[in-house]
Amino acid sequence: MERDLRNTDLYRQVEGFFRSALEPGFGQVTDVSDPEPSPDGREVAFGGEILEGLEGHPKGRICLAAADGSGWRQITRGPNDDAEPRWSPDGTRLTFRSDREVAGRFQLYALDVGTIGEAQKLALLPGVVEHHRWSPDGSRILMVVAGEGAEQADALGSGTLGADRKLPGWIPEVESSDDEDEWRSLWVMDVASGDVRRASRNGLNVWEASWAGNDAAAAVVSDAPGEGAWYGASLALIDLATGEERTLLTSDVQLSWAEGSPDGSHVAVVEALCSDRYVAAGELRIVDVASGEVRRQHVDGDVSWVRWRGDRLFAMALAGMTSVAFDLDLETQRTSELWRSNECSGGWYPSGAPIGADAFVTTIGSIARAPEVMLVGAEGERTLAATHHPGQDQVDAHVGRRERVTWSAPDGLEIEGLLTVPPGEQPFPLIVEVHGGPIGAITDRRPRVPFFLLLSRGYALLQSNPRGSGGRGRAFAEHVVGDMGGADARDVLAGVDAMVARGVADPERIGVVGGSYGGFMAAWLPTIDDRFRAAVALSPVTDWYSEHFNSSLIDWVGDFLGAEPEDPGGEHHARSPAFGGKRLRTPTLLTAGLRDRATPPGQAIEHFRALRIRGVPAEVAVYPEEGHGVRNLPAAIDLCARMVGWFERFMPPRSPGG
Repeated sequence: MERDLRNTDLYRQVEGFFRSALEPGFGQVTDVSDPEPSPDGREVAFGGEILEGLEGHPKGRICLAAADGSGWRQITRGPNDDAEPRWSPDGTRLTFRSDREVAGRFQLYALDVGTIGEAQKLALLPGVVEHHRWSPDGSRILMVVAGEGAEQADALGSGTLGADRKLPGWIPEVESSDDEDEWRSLWVMDVASGDVRRASRNGLNVWEASWAGNDAAAAVVSDAPGEGAWYGASLALIDLATGEERTLLTSDVQLSWAEGSPDGSHVAVVEALCSDRYVAAGELRIVDVASGEVRRQHVDGDVSWVRWRGDRLFAMALAGMTSVAFDLDLETQRTSELWRSNECSGGWYPSGAPIGADAFVTTIGSIARAPEVMLVGAEGERTLAATHHPGQDQVDAHVGRRERVTWSAPDGLEIEGLLTVPPGEQPFPLIVEVHGGPIGAITDRRPRVPFFLLLSRGYALLQSNPRGSGGRGRAFAEHVVGDMGGADARDVLAGVDAMVARGVADPERIGVVGGSYGGFMAAWLPTIDDRFRAAVALSPVTDWYSEHFNSSLIDWVGDFLGAEPEDPGGEHHARSPAFGGKRLRTPTLLTAGLRDRATPPGQAIEHFRALRIRGVPAEVAVYPEEGHGVRNLPAAIDLCARMVGWFERFMPPRSPGG
């Protein structure tokens, strides 16, 4: 396939599909996130995404909805991105992060609620404001500030944070073992005076933080700043007057979503086996700050979000593929389930925020519902903001049916997934999509345009949650540690067998696609099973040696492979698709982002060259302005054109494009 596809019929077809899907929503909010109720419960602020055309990425905006469902509106207009709305405890101010002055350099801004006026920048922080929270008494704001050289989580695109400086092309990229610009620190702003000061000591990296009372912060911290250091981070209580910290909890896995109670007596945290920062769902721990006692709280599902509702704890969880919300009474240690839904709540995992005595707000969506902000209470569900537009009806016409499916793995373990087929008669050419992580999960979220594009071309899609996925407890997730591409690969292959046996899939037209860890599986599965006619590996890992030393995930690689690269003939070699030799036989398209530090572009290039020297059809496309995953237009259109062209070349539907 040529380098520039823009004048080809295939590119024009794919661009036309994107336009029909997205253009009716240009200039309006088409996705929602991070709902935040006002203290009086009358309004809900939330983040909205707006795409203006087939260029760049959707821009973040702050929106405001009435809690009674009477309407909503956009209240910020950038430029660039606005995100993370947070109310002052008295409800008079709404703060948010924005990079409106310099792209990539997020600072803190505030709107005075109920008055007309521009947002005011509250302070100039030395770096990028990543998170912020108001103190319970409203006198101060806590901020996590990252240096502009700090690594971005691969779940958010990898690369580094900070301003997109326009430097001469010859200026080198530089990394240093003592770069002060890589650290994350904790800062406090006095609201009355506007004064800001650093509240964490040098040599302490603060990944996330919340208030624990009015004088301390509950924080996830490490002694090193690199992305790999997060995997060994601990939970600490930081005295905001002295900067001294006290360790509350260490773990052999990862800690996320630390939430201190308003009175500072307890800290809730999620302890979870994770492969990506920000993608965390696991067991709930409650720490008594005075005694140091740590209590394990059992709930139905993997807890993925916690917030305090006064002296009670509100939490959300993923149980299988089901979103669950509940309240926890600390005194009785009893949980009260508030809601469960087969639709997808939140982002990667369920999330939301309590409102009033027993209600909560969340975002929700599915293949049958465009993203919405929803309030759930005693009277049921109430839509506060909907994002449906006619373009979504256009792509929905390509869905024949979508259903939850289960099958048995070779050892008898039940595996679940989602099957989506186009209109028409089976069997269909089947594309197996493997999710990233590996600790992640497929849920019934609203799919992106590429998913509908493949359906429109006549392909069925099978998405599965093999062992290692979230939502089924730590033991289920731990199966993949030390066995990446082992039993989890057999789980996926068993799903293909099941779809063939049910007459859904044509056994002669099976393909595989995936990104990140899914990209590894898209490269790996064809080396252990010869049924695949085509593979598309997006931002993959293909060589665990170079991934170990050349990526931002060095600690994760060693932990999840359960081996050291110095071991001759060890797992770094045995589990690398690029070393498949004679087992490399499936035509494979590989893509990468030049700015990706999680799975650097060399991973895709190595596998391409390994295939080429074996005489196997292969192509690699490296996108110069992308990181972990291709997220911007029109690069995403180009990628989809290449993907469709690849599948139609090696496993065409009976009526291509029909």
